[in-house]
Order: sequence, then C-alpha cells, then structure tokens
Amino acid sequence: MSEASIIVIRTFLKAMEVGDYDTALSCVAENCEYANPGVLPTVYGPAGIRALLEPFFAPTLENEILIQRSAADGAVVFVERLDRHRLKDGWVELPVTGVFEVHDDRITIWRDYFDGPTILSVWPKSA
Repeated sequence: MSEASIIVIRTFLKAMEVGDYDTALSCVAENCEYANPGVLPTVYGPAGIRALLEPFFAPTLENEILIQRSAADGAVVFVERLDRHRLKDGWVELPVTGVFEVHDDRITIWRDYFDGPTILSVWPKSA
C-alpha cells in the first residue's frame, strides 16, 4: 500500500505542477480535507480545492514541484519538496512539507506546512 500511495501523490503533484486541475483532482476523494495550517482556510473536496488554488495560482507563468524526499507508512505519505513558481518578476521558491493520506487510490487528507509570510510577502496582492 505504501508504494501505491506514493504513486498517487506523485501523479497528483505532477498534474498540479502544470496546472492540470482536472487530472490532479481526479486523485482527490470527494471528502478530502485540504489545509495549510495558519495560512489559508481549510477546504473540502475537489471543488473546494479548485476554488481556493486556481485563482491563487492564476498569476503563475510556470511551476516546478521538486520532490526532495518522500516516505510512506501505509496510507500516510510525507513529501518534502521545493515549490517554485515563476511570476512576472521572477521565481519564488517555497520549501514545503506535505502530509497526505490515501485511501482507495484517492487523497483523503492533504496538509501542506510552510512559512506563510515567505510566500505571501512576495505573492501578487490580487491573488
């Protein structure tokens, strides 16, 4: 189960990297809880995730999600990554640790931990 869970997360992140929300969100369960503790509101399900992230990432011209380490214990997957976003003024880099749970090949919990002020201080205010 651990390897299958990692594959689901890698598929999801690769689709998110190129802004393919349809493919990415096909990896997400209807009851998925997505949270960025202390930074953005918690949302639920594919529709909630799309409603939060699609407008937020609209200013990006290009994204890279560089997975540095991943580990799984059954359904729980930890992913240390560097998220890079190219905006009109250049690249913004954000170290992130994602914690996911995967059940029946769908993500049921997604939590990203990062320093909010790092990204919000350089992100376009209209986002």
